[in-house]
Amino acid sequence: MSAIAKGGKQNVAGFLLRLLARIPFLFIAGRLYGVDAVGRFASALVVVELVALVCAMGEKRGLAQRLTDGEEHHPANLVYDGMLLALIFSSLAAAFFYFVPAPLFPSGEFTEIDRFIVLAIPGYALTEIVLAAQAYKYDIATTVRARAVVEPWTISIMAGAFYFVPGVSDSGLSMAYLVSIYAGLAVGLWAFFRAYGRPVGWRPSPVYMGRITLRALPLATADAIEWGTRRVDIFILGLFAAPSAVGVYYMAQQLASLPQKLKTSFEPILGPVITKNLKTKNYAAIAKQVCQVGFWIIAAQAGIALALGVPGEAIMGLFGPEYVGGTGALAFLLTAEVVAATAVVSEAVLVYVARVRNLWISITTIAVQAGLTIILIKLAVAYGYGEPFKAAAAAIALMIALGVASLVKAYLLSRIIGQPINPFRWPLVWAVAPAVLVGWLATFLPEWAELALGVPAILATYGFVIWKRGFGPEDRLLFGKNKAKKAD
Repeated sequence: MSAIAKGGKQNVAGFLLRLLARIPFLFIAGRLYGVDAVGRFASALVVVELVALVCAMGEKRGLAQRLTDGEEHHPANLVYDGMLLALIFSSLAAAFFYFVPAPLFPSGEFTEIDRFIVLAIPGYALTEIVLAAQAYKYDIATTVRARAVVEPWTISIMAGAFYFVPGVSDSGLSMAYLVSIYAGLAVGLWAFFRAYGRPVGWRPSPVYMGRITLRALPLATADAIEWGTRRVDIFILGLFAAPSAVGVYYMAQQLASLPQKLKTSFEPILGPVITKNLKTKNYAAIAKQVCQVGFWIIAAQAGIALALGVPGEAIMGLFGPEYVGGTGALAFLLTAEVVAATAVVSEAVLVYVARVRNLWISITTIAVQAGLTIILIKLAVAYGYGEPFKAAAAAIALMIALGVASLVKAYLLSRIIGQPINPFRWPLVWAVAPAVLVGWLATFLPEWAELALGVPAILATYGFVIWKRGFGPEDRLLFGKNKAKKAD
């Protein structure tokens, strides 16, 4: 638990750094490039990151198990096997989508430079693997530096710079993203080479690589589907709505995904801890860790959701008046991230003990989400609602699908390990109620005061109640300095 708490503290700091860096990018994208350009960029990003995640062959979570089970092999060799495999698949994928760009740009609007965004696929896949390798050594600081500092600040700076470069300005968002991916990879590789060094007697075996591929398919598919639940809505919107609706939804999703990073950032440190407890069949410890981390994530995400959601209209208006219509989508997306926390922490164990059943649940989840998204968008069209309502419909579908997945995955994990899985605590409700009241009162202030005073007031009110009524001694590991060893 102390190792998880240490990683959690580093990732909370990483979240704050990512928040500071992401806001300038959203402001630059919204104000300089416009809603249509943001929509085209978002559509391409969906395919690029999904394909890259599949090409990483599930190593984001599977590498920890391979390193734990393969103690007789040199650790560096095992990592290099995964990197080589990812490089082969991602390079082939990049070449395919360069020559067949239609899936990246369903609207048919793109420039020749935009097509080079496919070069991000190998960089993204390799970054996932090297950061997973560092996480196995409990080095979460490298993930924070790469994902929360270098990548977001690079994309913000380069998006602003490329806008003023003739011939590139129309493709500035794509090129800024490409540069940011390789900047993050450079940070990960620097730490990886220092920790693992060069391979020792490494000779890639086609037979072994084939076994890795077959073993990784359920994990890779589960990773892709879990990630896809956050992106299939954008893809469907690109088919049924105008690029402006996609742009508005993307902005709302970027704000909503900020608390999501808290959830996903626990995965690298949870993986090694869980695999070691599974090896000794310490199921009670696993249940305790899942519930503890689940509560941490829900508590943090609920506070952030309130701070961003209650003054949502003012926050969306920062990026331009055309984005205010996405306030409803923002509220539903923030709620979706809160209800999804239980599914994520449960899946952190299920991928090792029931990967096939977990895969089928994930497939069902994304199918339900896709179906609901199409149905709700068509209902919005049938009743004559505009583009913002299509965005809200996609967000509602995501919230329902993730809520159902959380219940099912928690139940399955509880049955398998014979331990109750329930990270929810009633003090969360006690903390939300006064925070909502404070936020509602803040909406009567001028917009600048609503943001400058209302957001901190919401966070302070929520944080005070959850600290006093919800957090116990072990929860305070996240904020203590030298108490970790006592809680082991």
